[in-house]
Amino acid sequence: MPELPEVETVRRVLLSIIPRSPILDIRILTPKILQNVTPDEFCTRLTGEVLEDIQRRGKYLILLYTHEVLVSHLRMEGRYQFEENLEPTKHDHILFVWQEGILAYHDTRKFGTMHLFRREEDIWKMNPLQKLGPEPMDEIMSVSYLKKCFQKRKRAIKSTLLDQTIMSGLGNIYVDEILFRARIHPLRPASSLNDEEITQIISHSSSVLQEAIACGGTTIRTFAIGTIHGRFQHELQIHGKNECPICHTTIKKIVVGGRGTYHCKNCQCIDKSPSL
Repeated sequence: MPELPEVETVRRVLLSIIPRSPILDIRILTPKILQNVTPDEFCTRLTGEVLEDIQRRGKYLILLYTHEVLVSHLRMEGRYQFEENLEPTKHDHILFVWQEGILAYHDTRKFGTMHLFRREEDIWKMNPLQKLGPEPMDEIMSVSYLKKCFQKRKRAIKSTLLDQTIMSGLGNIYVDEILFRARIHPLRPASSLNDEEITQIISHSSSVLQEAIACGGTTIRTFAIGTIHGRFQHELQIHGKNECPICHTTIKKIVVGGRGTYHCKNCQCIDKSPSL
């Protein structure tokens, strides 16, 4: 699944390739991608619109047009492709047509979503953005903020960090990396973390994401945008690895909250963790 660094990479690429001319036509091949408008309304409102900017919040792309705001979530395998003479495939579900070419939303599993809002609407008070927590780099992200979020949560810290209402943008791969760098076992209850450990989570959440953004994200399975393939896969220390880079112990893979999770039993506070 594309996580914050991958979505940020997509944002930057789309900003550079989408024409700044009116949309001539929109073709809806899979209506279920649209969440809060009908296909006819979607086409009517966006045809003729000109892109002004693209923002991002967590894993959401926010495309700002003259009068409309398109909020796009790539989910598991969504991606965008722009070509001058694009020939749609069976996995291309929404086509945006300009004189300069066609932008296709491609999604093998059809899990991606699009919401459409008016520019004058407060999208931050509406689904799907209203419940998003702050990002790791935001000023509000502090020990006191996370401590308050964690104090009554007995769920594993791995699952807690994947909760987008607490901290937005983190996904499975990056949480594994953050917890390894912080030397925290993924099964530790969130409520058991002390101030120093929370400080480590905040610090490594920010640094890991910024490193990944600088590398264009992580290429795992299907993520790619244009000719960019994330280079952060070469910087991963724990996720998908066989041996710990610190103590050279065999890395263990377990399931936490239904997600495959990699950790080092020696480096990640196993003495403070529940028995496996």
